[in-house]
Amino acid sequence: MSYSFPKLHNAAWPGVVGKEPGTSNPPIDLDTMLDYTAAAEVDGEKFDGVDLFLSDPHVSIDASDSDLELIARKVQNRGLVIGSVVAPVWPPTGGGSAMDPGPGRQAFLMQVRKACRISRAFNELGVRSYGIVRIDSACTPDAWYSDPETNQKIIAETFRLACDIAAEYGERLAAEGEICWGGMHSWRRMVELLTAVDRPNIGFQADMAHTLLYALGTNAPEDRILPEDFDWSDDEVFDAAYTTLTDALRPWTIDFHVAQNDATVHGTGSHDKTGRHCLAKDPDGKLDIVKQAGYWLREGGPDGQPTRAVQHICWDGCMFPNDVMARAETWNDILSVMVAVRNEHGWS
Repeated sequence: MSYSFPKLHNAAWPGVVGKEPGTSNPPIDLDTMLDYTAAAEVDGEKFDGVDLFLSDPHVSIDASDSDLELIARKVQNRGLVIGSVVAPVWPPTGGGSAMDPGPGRQAFLMQVRKACRISRAFNELGVRSYGIVRIDSACTPDAWYSDPETNQKIIAETFRLACDIAAEYGERLAAEGEICWGGMHSWRRMVELLTAVDRPNIGFQADMAHTLLYALGTNAPEDRILPEDFDWSDDEVFDAAYTTLTDALRPWTIDFHVAQNDATVHGTGSHDKTGRHCLAKDPDGKLDIVKQAGYWLREGGPDGQPTRAVQHICWDGCMFPNDVMARAETWNDILSVMVAVRNEHGWS
């Protein structure tokens, strides 16, 4: 059966994240990423929309109203909509560390406010009706470990203030579960942080490539779930560990990225090493994508009822080489997996 929800989105930020001018993998402009997305088609199915990175060279965080109108038209002219957006909260993009209670916090919060303003503008332009504003702590695990308990309290307070800003705009924030962000680098610490923030408009953004490394304890060996000598052919042990992981984080999950990972880390450009995003059909991928997506998208695991907690799912393929991204089969393979996830775990 084919379902109408969740909607299927592609991410635009793989054209920017890990890309560097003057290298063999320079940034890919937004128009090209939109074209890749709009051109993909599998058995009459197409992507419904895109999720955006609010940073140059795609969408300036200081974009004018006319700039945003132009972007909205570009998206609509390709038969797409906008869903979630990423707030550029990091110091190199004008933000600051959520772990800094002084100027860093103020810069962080300013970027959140600007991102919420852009989200509202897209809503008013009729190109966006669902999705979240994504944030992270913009600090490293090494810095966080200098004083874990104090630093976690500071991040929680910054996030609370960010939630207050988002509420002014009718927006929800999703904290990205990625091992390279301090205080969010462990599944246990992620739950601890969200619980401490204690705001109704914050949740968890789960990416299948990143969260797999939570189970391996990458950057947080004290919270490893899978045994160190784990045999990847042992489905029973893996399913038990994945159940522990998703049972803890599923109740918080309000944004979801379908992805593949080979159980390794990867980083290019300015992006620190995190869960490697693999192609949908990568033979070294450790995830049964459709099956494992059900652990996130269904109550109590893959046999439960759909949670309906997200109206769209997104493919995140960060740090793929540009020549791979230029191939039509890359996006058609991705779309095929996305359709399979929706057909298995969706609803109408």
